[in-house]
Amino acid sequence: MSDAGYDHATVERRWQEAWDEADVYRTSDDVEDPTYVLGMYPYPSGKLHMGHVRNYTITDAYARYRRMRGDNVLHPMGWDAFGLPAENAAKERDTNPRDWTFDCIETMTGQMKSMGFGYDWDREIATCTPEYYQWNQWLFSRFHEEGLVERRDAEVNWCPHCETVLADEQVEGEEELCWRCDTPVEQRELEQWFLQITEYADELLEAIDDLEGWPNSVRQMQRNWIGRQYGTELEFEIDDHSAVEAFTTRVDTIYGATFFALAPDHPISEELAAENEEIREFIEHEADPEGDEPNGVETGLTATNPVTGEEIPVYVADFVLSDVGTGALMAVPGHDERDHAFARKMGIDIEPVIAPEPDDWDGETVPDAPDVSEEAYTDDGVLVNSGEHSGLESEAARERLTEEIDSAEEATQYQLRDWGISRQRYWGTPIPVIHCDECGPVMVPEEDLPVELPEFINTTGNPLDAAEEWKRTTCPDCGGDATRETDTMDTFVDSSWYFLRYVSPGLEDAPFDRERANDWMPVDQYVGGIEHAVMHLLYSRFFTKVLADHEGLEHREPFTNLLAQGMVQLEGEKMSKSKGNVVSPQRIVEEYGADTARLFMMQAAQPERDFDWSEEGVQSTYAFLERLQGMVRDYTANGPTGDDDAIASYVDAEIDATIAIASDEYDDLTFNKALRETQDLVRTLRQYADYTEPHAETYERGLSAVVRLLSPVAPHIAEELYETLGGSGFVANAEWPTAEVDRDYVSKRRRLVANTREDIRDIVDVAGIEDPQAIDVVVAPDWKYDALEIAIESDADNLIGELMGESHIREQGDAAADYGQDLQAEREALSMTLAPDEEHAALESAAWLIEREFDAPVRVVRADEADDDVLTNAAPGRPAIEIDD
Repeated sequence: MSDAGYDHATVERRWQEAWDEADVYRTSDDVEDPTYVLGMYPYPSGKLHMGHVRNYTITDAYARYRRMRGDNVLHPMGWDAFGLPAENAAKERDTNPRDWTFDCIETMTGQMKSMGFGYDWDREIATCTPEYYQWNQWLFSRFHEEGLVERRDAEVNWCPHCETVLADEQVEGEEELCWRCDTPVEQRELEQWFLQITEYADELLEAIDDLEGWPNSVRQMQRNWIGRQYGTELEFEIDDHSAVEAFTTRVDTIYGATFFALAPDHPISEELAAENEEIREFIEHEADPEGDEPNGVETGLTATNPVTGEEIPVYVADFVLSDVGTGALMAVPGHDERDHAFARKMGIDIEPVIAPEPDDWDGETVPDAPDVSEEAYTDDGVLVNSGEHSGLESEAARERLTEEIDSAEEATQYQLRDWGISRQRYWGTPIPVIHCDECGPVMVPEEDLPVELPEFINTTGNPLDAAEEWKRTTCPDCGGDATRETDTMDTFVDSSWYFLRYVSPGLEDAPFDRERANDWMPVDQYVGGIEHAVMHLLYSRFFTKVLADHEGLEHREPFTNLLAQGMVQLEGEKMSKSKGNVVSPQRIVEEYGADTARLFMMQAAQPERDFDWSEEGVQSTYAFLERLQGMVRDYTANGPTGDDDAIASYVDAEIDATIAIASDEYDDLTFNKALRETQDLVRTLRQYADYTEPHAETYERGLSAVVRLLSPVAPHIAEELYETLGGSGFVANAEWPTAEVDRDYVSKRRRLVANTREDIRDIVDVAGIEDPQAIDVVVAPDWKYDALEIAIESDADNLIGELMGESHIREQGDAAADYGQDLQAEREALSMTLAPDEEHAALESAAWLIEREFDAPVRVVRADEADDDVLTNAAPGRPAIEIDD
């Protein structure tokens, strides 16, 4: 510390070096069941951004808190280091992805250390190293052995200029152009490798209910993505074609099916396109499943409704997807919004066959059909216009129709599809397969893993295709000439098990130490962005379940608690380079220090909420740390010698309350509330020191509590102040302060004091009192507390009558009647207050705050000592105020 102010650069550098030298954050391999705190590891893009800083400040603060609570803590960091951005950057700079990636890792590691993040760097991993990705390959082989890997044709986005597959997000605009070269993108069928996640669809879905530590929104997103639907499969006969199977969840609406729709890539659609120019033009150039409105083309065919026998027209429609259901559907525009929109566009009949169940429905009368000409009725109800089935409720009709239709049977469908992991890119894990003309695809033997990437070749298309020497190999089975698989794995494979690698990052003969993983897993607290709510988290859950089934892992879920942190915004918009609204973490660290950035970010909002970055807020936070440093410096220099009096008692009570409440908030990861409590205590301590000579023991206890409560979020200055106050060792390893208080009592006491001070301000302001000479605060009589309790507990319509039934209240006459009317008027908002003696004691202990604010002596008066005319205005929780001017 410097007398001139808070020298953040010196302080932060000093303590980072001290932590490093002492291995403060290292987790020994022999600890038992550490508290595992993990932030989603970052892609090494070059520099940290504010989203990174927020994510990793959250995990760091929680890890530090748990360590101070006595836990062994595992808090590792690594790098999601494969991926297309590094490959593109290497192409643009005529370098190679490996050098680019490790340059970025070096830069970001330095930035993380400058932020004071307390990681066990001995456990660092980078997924682009052979030491890591050999286990991706090993796991792929194990999945293959267990029948969870499949190779089949799949339709992909293909750029003919770049000669590569593109992800959907790399196809831009209505014209569907390649994001890099603006070439029109084509659809191609390519053989792809799939992991059969659908084998675990039911467990992945049903286990969501047990993820009680996850946000409900994330759990619902996973449910929706898996998309399990119970329904009916049934056949429709189509002219000159075999029967076509359709899936529906609403077979009860079958009487209202007025057209039949096929996906553009349904076999019948493709057969028709070969003969019909209009259909071919629609499929190749007009169909847009992502479009704002459904589109289609009539085929001239008809399908036979298996219940009514009616012939209905068949369309090829872009809102029908081949990988959802069966790629064919019976369309009921009267009771499906999408079908309704298509029918109106194409001039197809819209028939109502389900009516809302009337409130007075007798269960037998068929209700009137609804008007569905403008809007579909999509709820269950009662069948109408449905022949012999009219009058049945929807659920009963679904059961009966499924039994009666010859081709119908109950079926379950999922939106979830198997996970295509093939990427026609260089910078990823090579898929460990060798292609032999005689033997077909053959797994690379375990002893030959890892299959390492060759030197990077800067070429169009997939650089691995150009690596001729690397591609040429021999078949492990027959010894003949063969070629390596040139697809690499989706980088989500890397992140689907990395949390297990941290348990034993240097292990050479297995992906993770099974015994240690069973002891240390699952991750106790996981933190990351909501953008990973589905894919990454779902794939991680899938991998964990497979490893539990086949590799002896004892846990079937990877993450016990999940926090999805909000975004850091600037003027209401997400920070991004394209918008030019990026705030550099490095600049903030240089100008204000890492502690300032961390503290401002954590106090600005709850972790789940978005918040706006504010330079003024940063400056205010820096000023707060300077004031705190000054308070500690002044205390150690001057050594106060005040009395242990009523004021000290009040401050002691506030210290206890702050410790207890802030601790609860840290437990709940509501850091902003914990920090607000801590900053309020700093304000109380400053007021204490300004008002009187503080009691040394009380004041030091308060400062010590503040320093330890702040240390998870502002660790550098906390270490400095802890040392200044005579603390032993590191505050990072110090015991967390503890206190037992009744939070309900604290809340009532604080509300009483705050309301009383506010009432005095209002009186001074309204009455224009410039120089109060004395202030009396008068506590209400006991009978009013009794009346309040009765009013809160009573459900009687005549509250005043009930109050007057109590003799000691009735004896108060008009005063009781008037107070009863007040209670009746505010009945819905009433809440209990402190008891009379507690209220008197609380106000007496806080009188110094009022005296300090108004520079006038304050007297707290009991009811039996007050004048009747003043006492009339006193109520529980709102004492009467009398000011002598």
